Amino acid sequence: MIKLILASQSPRRRELLAQLGYQFSCCPADINETEKKNESPFEYVKRLSLEKAQFIAKNQSDTTLVLGSDTCVVFDENILGKPKDLAQSISHLSMLSGNTHQVLTAITVVQGLLSKSYVVSTDVEFKSLSKEEIINYWQTGEPQDKAGSYGIQGIAGQFVTQIKGSYSAVVGLPLYETAQLLAEFSFPTPVQRV
Repeated sequence: MIKLILASQSPRRRELLAQLGYQFSCCPADINETEKKNESPFEYVKRLSLEKAQFIAKNQSDTTLVLGSDTCVVFDENILGKPKDLAQSISHLSMLSGNTHQVLTAITVVQGLLSKSYVVSTDVEFKSLSKEEIINYWQTGEPQDKAGSYGIQGIAGQFVTQIKGSYSAVVGLPLYETAQLLAEFSFPTPVQRV
């Protein structure tokens, strides 16, 4: 029987994959997430999802599917990572304020020597934010471990005026594309099981 492992310790990704009804285990992948010189945000997020899946897959049997995922927030072709302090969070959220940015989420399935990836791009538009709103938001603790200094599924949802694309991808795992990718590896969705 085919096993599924999610190469992540993200509670958000775990909840999203469970929402699809799959049975799986979680195993965090310890990889270097440093950007490479001249690497585009698209290449970066795709590479990390692949490396995470490969890191876990190397110790698994060929019947195991490993799902890796990575998400990055991009504004003006610049990746906005997790903020290291309040000043960086203010910088990130000031850039996003009143503008549209992209959230790229890559998913990769690795089975033995086979791998396949998808990258989903979603446009997210923010309302204009005051510095006071940004500081108050920082003090909630929510932005401190989030790419781009915000979590759309939390308090920051009130900053979003429009979204074009996959909401679940912004949270961390695009549901439609994940189900499609797993089906390509003959891993049935729960609604396909008899």
